[in-house]
Amino acid sequence: MEMTQEVFRGIDEYIAYGRKRGDCYRLLAACFYLPKKEVFIQEGLLPTLKGLLLDVCPSCSVYASAMCNALENSSENELALEYARLFVGPFELKAPPYGSLYIDREKRVMGDSTVAVMKLYQEAGLDISEDFRELPDHVAVELEFMYYLIFKEIEALEKSDKETAMRYLKLQYTFKHEFLGKWIALFCKKIKDEAENNFYVSLSDCLSDFVALDAPVRDRLAIY
Repeated sequence: MEMTQEVFRGIDEYIAYGRKRGDCYRLLAACFYLPKKEVFIQEGLLPTLKGLLLDVCPSCSVYASAMCNALENSSENELALEYARLFVGPFELKAPPYGSLYIDREKRVMGDSTVAVMKLYQEAGLDISEDFRELPDHVAVELEFMYYLIFKEIEALEKSDKETAMRYLKLQYTFKHEFLGKWIALFCKKIKDEAENNFYVSLSDCLSDFVALDAPVRDRLAIY
């Protein structure tokens, strides 16, 4: 399986593709917050994700379809209980959603990799808010950061600022290969091993394949 191999005929096509790619990260991030079934349905989150994946990573769109079906067949209470059991506790977390627990040798939260992630956020122009309640290497935060980097790249290209665009493109590469890409497969395997609801089984497949197949530098540098 591979990402859609685009032959961009111009900067406008590349920008349109980049928006879709970034939105895939943004919507996958939304799936790792406490699920609100009504909100998911009203906003059409999963059908939108499926449509984006058909253009960006067609093999992953099958998992988005399965997530849609699972959402329809699950109550909000069932989803909330499964979410808590996998990612929150109060006792053992079946699939801890923090990168440091998979990357760092000490296997603890707020480890060396968490500090390094925070430095990368700052390098990209972001500050951690004082009232921010989640750890910086939570899966949803890291996926949203990838969306942000893609957004900033595309924003710069729209202004014909290729130097800034290249900077954010290289940050995507660094972030994926030094942080996000190092732990997502292990995290998704834990979800798949422990999940009892097909929504999260399919989400784990979708996320692991999407991150593995996405290439923030390879096949895109030619546009510059």
